[in-house]
Amino acid sequence: MKIGVSTFITDQGIKPTVLGAALEERGFDSLFIAEHSHIPADRQSPYPGGGELPEMYYRCLAPFVALSAIAAVTERLLLATGIALIPQRDPIHTAKEVASLDLISDGRAIFGVGVGWNREEMRNHGADPATRGKLTDERLRAILALWTEEKAEFHGEFVDFDPVFAWPKPVQRPHPPIYVGGGEGAFRRVAALGDAWLANSLPPQKLGGMLERLRAMAGRDVPVTVYAAPADTEMLADYERLGVERVLLYLPTTPERATLEHLDRLAEAAAPYR
Repeated sequence: MKIGVSTFITDQGIKPTVLGAALEERGFDSLFIAEHSHIPADRQSPYPGGGELPEMYYRCLAPFVALSAIAAVTERLLLATGIALIPQRDPIHTAKEVASLDLISDGRAIFGVGVGWNREEMRNHGADPATRGKLTDERLRAILALWTEEKAEFHGEFVDFDPVFAWPKPVQRPHPPIYVGGGEGAFRRVAALGDAWLANSLPPQKLGGMLERLRAMAGRDVPVTVYAAPADTEMLADYERLGVERVLLYLPTTPERATLEHLDRLAEAAAPYR
């Protein structure tokens, strides 16, 4: 089982380049970073974690800018969005951003995707929350076409373009892996469009049954990465017994010194899995 880190990179925390180098030095496999373009001040959508929305949600750096900076100071660390909010993203620009990151990093990009939870945020991007699932599926299919076809075209309900030239193409073939986030409502998307399931903070006792249902629906052994897990040795052992491919330990967003100290503690928990 592989061990990576999931976090929010903001203007108040450790710099991306320092974080990336520190992760690689400590032997972590990957970094998955969150995305929010903004948070509407009059938000009505409840925060899934309960209580007040943490400030880091509206102070996120642009993920592909941060990950590209990290790519320049690392050699092995996998670089991932966790998650890119597809209803809020133009598919042509997004295809180019992911492919550019894959090129800059020599094939280390992972495209973590999801539909998001903040309805007001989506609406500010012109997305209807009621159709965000269908919109996400179409945009992902369009992105796949842009990555894999010399003259890509797509004609759907939400995305429509005639043949285009779009480069760069990704280094990874046929394309960077797509990790689909979400609960059981996302299983059909995982089965149809995903290379892996990104399970958000699910404890082992709940994950096992869900894995069985996902693999039955997909008709294949879908790899699973658990997002934002605690550095609990018993839980890590349970995840390994379930056949989880990767666990992402949650790293709080703090200044450099506190972050590096926390990373040292996470590295101790991850040591048996290197």
